Order: sequence, then structure tokens, then C-alpha cells
Amino acid sequence: MVYIREAHAVDGDWPLDRPDQPDVKEPKSLAERQAVAETCLGKLELENLPAVVDEMDNAVNKAYSAWPDRLVLVDGKGKLAWRGAKGPKGFKPDELEAAIRRELGLAGATSGGH
Repeated sequence: MVYIREAHAVDGDWPLDRPDQPDVKEPKSLAERQAVAETCLGKLELENLPAVVDEMDNAVNKAYSAWPDRLVLVDGKGKLAWRGAKGPKGFKPDELEAAIRRELGLAGATSGGH
């Protein structure tokens, strides 16, 4: 996972006012963005998911049109193998799983459930 800019910072364009929402401000430095990423991964119970943080120039976000979220699959050669639609409506893990299976040559295999 690549953590890009914060979608719901309290001082951002789309703050959420929910009791379960982490109270975070838009990061002004990479260290602040890393701290916000840790907070959000913890709140979403994704701490065990390998994650990196996009630099403050938002190069990954721009390269993959990732805002607000998007699933992508990069192949073993570093090339884009599959890109899902923009989230949250386009956030479809089953489609990513199918793309991974195709990439691995397992298109006919079943996942055994979710």
C-alpha cells in the first residue's frame, strides 16, 4: 500500500465529522505525513499491511491517479499490469484479486472465499 495525501484532514477540503474518524491535520512535512499514515493504518486496522508513504511532491499519487484511493497492480518488471477505477466506488478488491491471479497464471484457480 502507498499512503498518499490525507483525504479527510480536519483542515482539508473534505473533513469528516464522525466519532470514529481520526482527528488529523493536513501534513506539512514528510515526517508529519508518516505519522498520519500510521494513525490511519492503525484506525483502519491495517497495521500488518506493508505500506510506504508518498513523498510530499505527491509523485505516486500523480503517476497512478490515486486520489482519493485506487487499487493498482504492478508486475514484476515494474510495469502497470492493472488499474481499478477511482475509489471509493471503484474500490473493488475482487477485481484486483482476479488481476493478480491472471498475472500469476492462476486465472482458473478459485480463491477459496473471502
